Amino acid sequence: MLVLIGFGLVVIFGFRFLVSGTPGSNQIDNGRNELAVQHRRFINKLAPQAQLLQGQYNVLPSITLAQAILESDWGTSQLSSKYHNLFGVKAQSSNSKSVYLDTQEYVNGRYVTVKARFEVYDSWNASLAEHARLLAYGTKWNPDQYRDVVSATNYVQAAQGLEKDGYATDPTYTEKLISLIKNYKLYQFDD
Repeated sequence: MLVLIGFGLVVIFGFRFLVSGTPGSNQIDNGRNELAVQHRRFINKLAPQAQLLQGQYNVLPSITLAQAILESDWGTSQLSSKYHNLFGVKAQSSNSKSVYLDTQEYVNGRYVTVKARFEVYDSWNASLAEHARLLAYGTKWNPDQYRDVVSATNYVQAAQGLEKDGYATDPTYTEKLISLIKNYKLYQFDD
C-alpha cells in the first residue's frame, strides 16, 4: 500500500512538473518576450527615418536597420547609447566631435582590439543620415565606394554590395545582415 501511495505521489508530482515546465521556464519566456519587445521598439524607432532616407539616398531601410542592429547591438553599445553612433563610424576630421574607444577589427584572419576615434552624434537620426550620405556619396578618396549598395534593387544585392565595396572587415558580415533582415522581416520597410 505504501508503495502504491508513493507511486501515486510520483505520478502527481511528475504531472505537475510537466504542466508547469522546467523550473524557471516562465522567467526565461518572460525574458525572451521582454527582449523581443525591446528589439521591436528599436526597429520601430529607426524605421521611419530609414524609410525617409531611402527616398533621399537610395539606401534600403532593411540594410540600414540590419546594420544598426548589428553594429550597435540593438542600440545598447556604449558608442550608440552614449554617443549616438549606430554604425561605428570613425571620425574623419579633427573638426568633428569624437571619442576614442576600443573596437574589434578583423585583421589577417583574426579579431584584434584596437583603439580608434569615433564620430559623436547628437541623435540616432543624425547617425542614420550620416550613414546614408556615406553610402550614397562614398568616401573622400572614392565617391563611388558603395555604388553596389545604392544601385541594389533588393537587400541581398545590397548586403553583397557592402562586402564587395569593402564596408566591413568581418568575413561573415553579409550573412549576418541577411539573417537579421529575414529573422526580423526588415524587408517590409523597403519600397
